[in-house]
Amino acid sequence: MIETSRTPTSAFLLSLMRQGRYHFTTADLAAGLSCSPVAAQAVLRRLRALGTVATPMRGFHLVVAPEYQAQGCPPADHFVDALMEHVGEPYYAGVLSAAEFHGAAHHRPQEFQVVVPGPRPGFTCGRVRVVFVLRSNAAECPTERRNTPRGWLRIATPELTAFDVVGYPRHAGGLDNAATVLTELSEVLDPDRLVALAPLSPASWSQRLGWLLERVGAVRVAAPLARLVARTRPGVVPLDPRRPLRGAPRDPRWRLALNATVEPDL
Repeated sequence: MIETSRTPTSAFLLSLMRQGRYHFTTADLAAGLSCSPVAAQAVLRRLRALGTVATPMRGFHLVVAPEYQAQGCPPADHFVDALMEHVGEPYYAGVLSAAEFHGAAHHRPQEFQVVVPGPRPGFTCGRVRVVFVLRSNAAECPTERRNTPRGWLRIATPELTAFDVVGYPRHAGGLDNAATVLTELSEVLDPDRLVALAPLSPASWSQRLGWLLERVGAVRVAAPLARLVARTRPGVVPLDPRRPLRGAPRDPRWRLALNATVEPDL
């Protein structure tokens, strides 16, 4: 619990929370306590031992409210925006984490997925796992701003989420789960926005996405992508990029080698 005695440390933490802030840096703590960085590190070690503070990334710390102390960290959506501002990198919550915000995650993701333009290692904070997904043009991708209990979060639009669950099948739990997500996500997809977004992704993503949308019955949503593929005539690609395409039957409309069977879990 947050210390209730009026020590300088408890006063610092309570002052943050009164401002609606639940994050701080090591430099903030040193300034707030008028102490050296070495002394601030000693205070942090004690606070982490008490479960009052968590450190998801070096130099960046979180106040852990009592309701989150059992899991050792606040939920990722409470602090990811502040964390990414701290590291100075554009981002958006994407893939299955975005699908969950759009009501299309059939199963709650086991990790929080953050899309960034450069490679970055993931981390575990208590029981909270954050992974970073590399998309070189992440800063150009359309996002929505969503309020969270501790501020706000930038998330992928439904259309961007559709491309990402197809483009990152490993992070999406495989093609079966991608199809499951698309079954629910298709209800909020705008076909015109979807095809307008296609140039931000490899052509193969449009081919797989269109095929999967038709597979789950979203024929109207897939129609503009079908016209795009017919007009641009991209090369034949495997439905499952992790498997060979040799010997697989072809879908000439989508220019796909059907090297996998896809069964949505619905």
